[in-house]
Order: sequence, then structure tokens, then C-alpha cells
Amino acid sequence: MGKHSSAVTRSNTSNNNRRPVYITAVGLLVLAIGGVFVVRSFGSESGADGILGGKACDDPAQVKLTTTPELQPSLETAAKSLATKGGKNGVPCLQFTITATPAASVARDLANGSDNRPDLWIPDSSLWISQADDGESVPSIAVPSIASSPMVLVGKNTNFADTSSWLRAFAGARPALLDPLGTSPGALSLLAIQAERQKTSTPDTAVNGVIVPLAQTLGSMAKPYTDVNALFGRAAQDGSTVIVPASEQAFVKYQEEHPEGGLKAIMPATGTLSLDYPIVVTAKADTTKVSEAGKALGAEMLEDAASQSREQAGFRDQLLGQLSGGRGVGEVDQLPKPNGDTIERTLGNWSRLSLSTHSLAVIDVSGSMSEMVNGKTRMQLTIEAATEGLKLFPDTASLGLWTFSSNIGNAGADYNKLVPIKPLSAKQRQTIGNALKVQKPIPNGGTGLYETAIAAVRAVRADYDATAINSILLFTDGKNDDKGSADLDATVRNLQSITDPDRPVRIIALGMGPDANPDELRRLAQATGGQSYVAKDPGDLRQVFIDALQSR
Repeated sequence: MGKHSSAVTRSNTSNNNRRPVYITAVGLLVLAIGGVFVVRSFGSESGADGILGGKACDDPAQVKLTTTPELQPSLETAAKSLATKGGKNGVPCLQFTITATPAASVARDLANGSDNRPDLWIPDSSLWISQADDGESVPSIAVPSIASSPMVLVGKNTNFADTSSWLRAFAGARPALLDPLGTSPGALSLLAIQAERQKTSTPDTAVNGVIVPLAQTLGSMAKPYTDVNALFGRAAQDGSTVIVPASEQAFVKYQEEHPEGGLKAIMPATGTLSLDYPIVVTAKADTTKVSEAGKALGAEMLEDAASQSREQAGFRDQLLGQLSGGRGVGEVDQLPKPNGDTIERTLGNWSRLSLSTHSLAVIDVSGSMSEMVNGKTRMQLTIEAATEGLKLFPDTASLGLWTFSSNIGNAGADYNKLVPIKPLSAKQRQTIGNALKVQKPIPNGGTGLYETAIAAVRAVRADYDATAINSILLFTDGKNDDKGSADLDATVRNLQSITDPDRPVRIIALGMGPDANPDELRRLAQATGGQSYVAKDPGDLRQVFIDALQSR
């Protein structure tokens, strides 16, 4: 924050043939550079024209402010109005230089200690404030909110069969999320699913059943979604089953420009979270003065000119008052606002789940797998679960297949290598599927669990993929009964000795039926940093499989 007197103009670079649009006789030149809009101050050395308050504001305090692109025009209106009042009736003399950058980008820069930091920052959501901690200080809030926009779901009416909750709406359609790690609407849609659980008491299994495959699918894309209008266009196509979590403001502006689109916006019955546009102090020096400048701008946003500009742009006021003209979704029920820990955990989970997979499925074919459960053998139930689980993996994942039972492999090994780990092309999926279909329990075959676990970890590490999560999905219905193998303690020590923190390979152990030994599976998995699950009812294997992916 410094002292300077400036004259500024504004131009629109999207049309080079248009004359510059002047905000005032001295305005702000806005240059569109990619997705970031830069305001550059330049010009005269005095405020004599009165825009900066005349002679009383010949030397206004300079304030660098960064906000999101959609709010920039309304802020410019408020900054212009505030400048005309400077030096009068106790109004401070201020000159704002405004840039527009996505909030996640600013948060990353601040967290990394960038020297090019603004004095004030107005992100679209306060969720980014905790993400902007540089280890020395977390930015402070000068004004909690100067505008708002509730999150809504946008799509064709036929895609809203169940809007009782965010989770049910996601489950009943094909949600297209903006990048949760780079956009507020994407992050808030995941956080809304967590927040509504305080009302619905939805168990983890139900949430994972929707979020895990969604993360796998969206995470496999070469580039995450960042253009909400492009997603609206997809949702508007004939026969589309896409629904788009978005801000009401984005939908209102799209609807104004595409009244024939056939889209509607709904708010799930559980309520919603909102973009809240706080004014945040990010300066390292003169923080009190910067905070006062932010408060002055916040107060100006409540005045008629700025309020009208904000409302025309599709934003609600800071109290979530309804938009005029019947626009938007009307009255809003608010979900509990997530705290920093919830934000960190939710986004961290998504980041982990959306990583690609490099896995080896290892399936028990010992004699006990022939036992019947509700008219099917354990082997049949396992193959069904594995086949269904295969569908959860995107094409970018890599998967291979082994089976195990005592002495079934080369040179008397307890494992048989059926399909090497490769990307899940249509051919690889068919190869694995065909191999699964022909598996049958081996009469009197023992469960060579320990030798197989060690060999599988070594095999995956030998083919390690540094860009993916490397793991073994180990399916079994019993405990180790290969008398020729080492005991459990020795096996755990062996697994720990071959662990490489820089190249982790985790065992995800999935036990089924009453004979599975939970302690044995837990110790094998934990020795590699993995986890174990036991489905006493083999019919629950699909959900156990989803839970296993969640834990990876």
C-alpha cells in the first residue's frame, strides 16, 4: 500500500476496433490476458479533475486489490464512487488498482510466499483463506462478505428425479464438476455433500458409492473442467443426463444469454452452501490501514450504484437476499459452513481419489471358495464383485490379475500370474474379464496368503508408476494355511523390510465370509501402509470394494 496519484483508462481487448471505454476522465485500463484480467494504472500526476476528491486527494493511498473476474465490474463501480468521495466527510483518499485472478491461483501464490501479493484480496469463497497460509500468517478478514451467490444444480428438468439431497441428485444423474481443487463451485459441491450429512446422517458407504467413481472418472481426464458455460452447453444438449453444480450467478447470466437453453436451476431440499466474497487483508505491512481501506470499499458496495451493478450481474447481497425479477432459485436454506479441517480433509480426499491407479488384483481360488452362500459359491460372488469393481476404474487406470492357492504356480509358487498390469483399454478389460470368468476353486487347495502377499508387493514395485497410486487388491475368504510358508510375524517383518517410502506399494486386503481372519489381514495391510476390510456377508463385497478404493 503506497502513495501515488494516477489517471487510468479502461479498454476491452476482445474487440480491437472499439474505442476505449472511459470510466471517468481518468479511468482503469483493463487488459484481458488469457483468463486473468489485469488493471494497469498510469497517467497524470494530480487528482485535480475531482475524481480523487480534488486537491484534498492529490496524494491518495494506493491499494492493490485482486478479485475474481465475475465481480470485477461491480468493484470498479464501487471504487470509482469511493474515489469521488475521498477527502470529504472523513472518507479516506484511496486509489484501487484492481486485478482479476481465480481465487485458487491467488491462494496458491500466497501460500508459496509470493512477493507479488495484493494488499486486499476478494476471493469468491472464504474457503480459500485457510488454503493461503504461508506458514507465517493466515490472511485476516476485513469484511466477511460484500456479495453472495448460492450453489445450485443446473440441468434439464428430466435429470432431477430426486432432489432431496445433493448426494441423491448426484447419484441420479451424471454430475459434471468444475475442478474441486481449482474452483470454488467444484469444492463447494463436495463440501455440500459433507455438510448435509448433519441433517441426513448418511453413512460413509453411501457417500463413497457416489464420490469414489466420480473422482476416478473426472480425475482421469487430461484437463479438469474449468469453464462453467461449456458445461451448461453440454447439459443443454438433447438427451443429456448432465447436471452441473454451479453458482446461481453463473446460471442467471447464462440463462440471460441463452434463454432457449431449456435448463433449470434447483437447490436440493437439504439446503446449500454459497459463494460469499469476503474482503481479505493479504498485505504484510500497514495492515490496519489496508483493513480500513477494505472496510471503506465494503461500505461503498452497499451504496445504490454499486448495489445496482452487483444485482444486475446476478449477485445477491451479503445476506443472500433474493434476486429481483424472479431470477434464480428464490429463498435459500443454508447448510452449515465447513471449517478449515473439513475443507482440508474433503479436498485432500478428492485429490487422492482422483489420482490414477496402478494395481494388481490378487484373487483367492483355494478350495474353500467353493462353499455356497445364498445359492452362489464364494468364488462366484468374488468374481461378480471384481467384475463390478472393474467398472469403477477409468480407462487411464492400469490393472493386472493374479490368482493364488497353494502350489498353483511355476516351481510350486502359491500364485499364478494371469494378466500383466497394463492400462485399461477395451482389450485389457476384456482380457481381465475373460480370465475372471473361467476361474474355479481348486479342490483341496490351500490358502497361500503370505507368500503371495510378498511376491505381489515385489512385482508391483518392479513395475512402479510414479504418477499413480500403486497397490494390491487382495481378495480372500480365509487365513493362510500353507504349512510350508513363514509364519505371520516373519511375513510382516519381510513386508516391512521391503517397504520403500519413496515408492510405496500398499496392500488393500478384502476378506469375505466367517473364515476370514481380520487380524491377519490387518497386519499384512498395515505392514505396507494399507488397510483391510472384511465382509462377513460376501454379498457386501461391492461396497467393501468401494470402501477400499476410498482408503487408498
